Amino acid sequence: MPREQRNNRRQQQESEFSERVVYIHRVSKVVKGGRRMSLVALVVVGNGKGTVGIGMGKSTEVPLAIQKGVDDAMKNLFTVPVTESGTIPHEVEGHFGAGRVLIKPAIEGTGVIAGGPVRPLFELAGITNVLSKSLGTNNALNIIKAAADGLQQLTSVEEAAERRGMTVSEMFVGKEN
Repeated sequence: MPREQRNNRRQQQESEFSERVVYIHRVSKVVKGGRRMSLVALVVVGNGKGTVGIGMGKSTEVPLAIQKGVDDAMKNLFTVPVTESGTIPHEVEGHFGAGRVLIKPAIEGTGVIAGGPVRPLFELAGITNVLSKSLGTNNALNIIKAAADGLQQLTSVEEAAERRGMTVSEMFVGKEN
């Protein structure tokens, strides 16, 4: 495949996804001549239809760090089951390091109730009604990775029914609502 076709396909795929910078952090390394400054960018990409990814980029300049973060996020895409009402199918708790995030489904009209770094993850995944609470740490990287872990644990009703060897209607026999 010629190089220009590959570049066109990559640009077309990236145009489908929107990106959001969660935070940019300046770090320094002490060397013989003094401090060497570097930047870390945490970026979330998503298409708003259930596909989302998280990436981290490091560089000495902001635009390069963000671009590296976007490239990393595109490599780490995953899908999230979203219901018709724009929420998640069930309650889940994600873990990463000392970070824990509790994610609960919410009724129509609630909106995204989530703190700082987790909000862009839900918005770019296409989740419009959700409740979340971060427990444990306040480190943005650990919180967002814990939220991503929780979203990856989610299963749709169809997947749960298939795993149990029954239909969706059989699963909800005797239930009201």
